[in-house]
Amino acid sequence: MTQTTRKASEIFTQWLQDELIDETTKEELRSIEGQDKEVEDRFYKDLAFGTGGLRGVVGAGTNRMNVYTVGRATQGFAEYLTERHPDGASAVIAYDSRKFSPEFSLEAALVLAGNGVKTYVFESLRPTPELSFAVRELKASAGIVVTASHNPPEYNGYKVYGEDGCQLVPEFAEQVISRINSIDSLNRIAKLTREEAESQGLLVWIGADVDKRYIDTITAVSRNKELIQQRMGSDFSIVFSPLHGAGNESVRAALSEIGFKNVHVVAEQERPDGNFSTVKSPNPEEREAFTLAIQLAEKVDADIIIGTDPDCDRMGAVVKNPKGEYFVLSGNQSGAIMVHYLLNSLKERNEMPANGVVIKTIVTSEMGATIAQHHGASVINTLTGFKYIGEKMTEFEATKQYEFLFGYEESYGYLAGTYARDKDAVIASMLICEAAAYYKAQGKTLYDVLQELYEQFGYFLESLESRTLKGKDGVEQINAIMSDWRNNAPSEIGGIAVTEVLDYELGLDELPKENVLKYKLADGSWFCLRPSGTEPKIKVYFAVQGHTGEEAAARLSSLTAAVMSRVDG
Repeated sequence: MTQTTRKASEIFTQWLQDELIDETTKEELRSIEGQDKEVEDRFYKDLAFGTGGLRGVVGAGTNRMNVYTVGRATQGFAEYLTERHPDGASAVIAYDSRKFSPEFSLEAALVLAGNGVKTYVFESLRPTPELSFAVRELKASAGIVVTASHNPPEYNGYKVYGEDGCQLVPEFAEQVISRINSIDSLNRIAKLTREEAESQGLLVWIGADVDKRYIDTITAVSRNKELIQQRMGSDFSIVFSPLHGAGNESVRAALSEIGFKNVHVVAEQERPDGNFSTVKSPNPEEREAFTLAIQLAEKVDADIIIGTDPDCDRMGAVVKNPKGEYFVLSGNQSGAIMVHYLLNSLKERNEMPANGVVIKTIVTSEMGATIAQHHGASVINTLTGFKYIGEKMTEFEATKQYEFLFGYEESYGYLAGTYARDKDAVIASMLICEAAAYYKAQGKTLYDVLQELYEQFGYFLESLESRTLKGKDGVEQINAIMSDWRNNAPSEIGGIAVTEVLDYELGLDELPKENVLKYKLADGSWFCLRPSGTEPKIKVYFAVQGHTGEEAAARLSSLTAAVMSRVDG
């Protein structure tokens, strides 16, 4: 037995003997007694509270998502909040359709209440971006969302937000982490009962009123509401799937509010389901997630298909190509189309601000940036993660240096408007449908618009490869891959010279330090290696540009093959 296994076994035994651990959890632990590898994986460490919060497999153990790891994290967060807001702190909590999301949310609320933090909790599942909105709207000190986004069904997670409605950036997340790490016993966790919290006014349930304000704020961003209501609302056909998640009511409400009447919801995926039983993965980045939606779209001759992930912060869109086939837009393509639609609309009405800005991440395509600059907007890059876009929004709100127009990342996250500080699939669904209806009135599909943008600005193509490496061994493999590329940077890839190596762990461009490597090539291509902060994966991003679609596709294929042969080796 290794030292790590021995330590895990000792903590395993402590949990079995701890009077604060419930009997159901102990029964689960007894079922794995003698399984050294399983015991080690569950107890060899505490589930890490990274800069994005907690995320892990649901189950018993210190390295799992359960009420005890949630309680511990919340106690640390509560101590951070009460120190930061000595005159009284408050928080908002929302959750999605995942297993145990309501239970984890209530646990967090009762621990906050036990620390004197007044907590507003949505009475049922809501989109993550509505949590960001609610923190700002209710003038709360913080927010928590219980979600694992588009991870597989066995996962759940926990994200924390500051008073501006933005996920905590590393500077503040590290302060929370230090407090969590100091909690070495479940006895340290202060907690009220639900009855005590409610009677003391420390647990307040919220719902419809905040919902209405959220939808009204989103639909105020619409650029062509009159066109939809007067001409296109009935003729434009939409198929929508919430993929068993939190987006069903909110997306439909926003579409209805601006005038869309012909919306078909995928019945099999309409209701919340933590097993996500109709898909391999509830991820609108993957074509497979749209299988049922495409079948329905073919029946009703839909103009567009939209899908949102479980916590409704990511949106994917599918449009018709000239052959009448449904074509899945990438996150970069949807983002470029929305940048063009929004900024062109502002220019048409002479409403384009002189200091307008579009914010994107370092792994997002340069196509949207090129379009934004063409329309007269500035472009700023941030690290991967919408919290960094939100941080810039809050900075510019204070300094007035820029007026925020649009923010997006290649992983299907978009935001227009300043009502929130997180990506929002509700407003993205509204805008992509509105853009499609606007161009349909001109006799074009979004596929046509995309081709026009390629002709005007160049053929930008991107792809993403990822490798899932689970458990303790997986972490070591990912670290070894990053170390190899960092210490043995290539001078050329696939016969193309590497002209620049950007190691963001050094803190480049006034950005926070992060374990990301980006390589720029002589032909304008680039690729980027980045361990995921929320999944046991290493991600490799690729981007090329060509004069024709064929040239770009050939470059992308060659670059991907050359890089991945070394990664896999």
